[in-house]
Amino acid sequence: MSTERILIIGSNGQIGFELAEALRKKYGSENVVCSDIRAVGEPIAPFEILDVLDKEAMLSILKKYQISQVYLLAALLSATAEKNPKLAWDLNMNGLINVLDFAKDGTIKKIFWPSSIAVFGPTTPMINTPQYSVMEPNTIYGISKLAGERFCEYYHQKYKVDVRSIRYPGLIGWKSAPGGGTTDYAVHIYHEALKSKSYECFLSGDTTLPMMYLPDAIRATMQLMDAPSSDVKIRSSYNLAGISFNPEQIASAIRKRIAEFTISYKPDFRQAIANSWPQSINDTEAQNDWGWKMEYDLDKMTNEMLDNLKK
Repeated sequence: MSTERILIIGSNGQIGFELAEALRKKYGSENVVCSDIRAVGEPIAPFEILDVLDKEAMLSILKKYQISQVYLLAALLSATAEKNPKLAWDLNMNGLINVLDFAKDGTIKKIFWPSSIAVFGPTTPMINTPQYSVMEPNTIYGISKLAGERFCEYYHQKYKVDVRSIRYPGLIGWKSAPGGGTTDYAVHIYHEALKSKSYECFLSGDTTLPMMYLPDAIRATMQLMDAPSSDVKIRSSYNLAGISFNPEQIASAIRKRIAEFTISYKPDFRQAIANSWPQSINDTEAQNDWGWKMEYDLDKMTNEMLDNLKK
């Protein structure tokens, strides 16, 4: 069996950094090519500068390394996208269509593309949001992700493209900085707890959102990509539940370790985005189809975040 050769597009981001580590461990460093619009520090080779909107440059990298799988992570996230809607649409949509086209013509065999809980909107049932539900997102990020889901399913049905996707909840990790999302507070709070023992949150204390520790998200991503094609029954994107909590609850978890930690609240424009998203997610389909099971709860994640950031 020939080894998979993988291209990660957008590898400098919060997910890309940890995903590259995990994939290189599994397939060997030489078989996982990282790429982003610019290099950060001294990137581990193989690394290529790539603008996802430059189709010719992408094709030359795909051919140069004989890539079989693409993980397309390049995107403008929720809070950043609201400041530049046209750029967000262009990057999030045309980047995806470029990669889908390369799979359609047989240049690559398999795609992973992340969707998000942002595909849901204020009219969606907020508690235990099911896989199939009302989807009327009111952020440009959510709109582009919903359109992307429809494109993925269309290319699968019409051209048999093997594309797989997860609707990520908010992601929390200690290895790299978050990239302009509405759930970034849940990363910043740990840094500030250790640095100054206080944190001013840009969401209100009772804003409950689904979150996930990055090691769980990476494991889910690789598990979905490893699943036999026949087990992947949903080609738009799978719900992934994570842990639902609010800033007050994460502050309480931190106080178990740092008793003097204090939190204050100064909601900004991100509050309206958070208010339009579900508070909890139902991921029964992911559990049933490819055996998904979460490992980290809030306390276990908090202990790992504080221990690792302290180092």
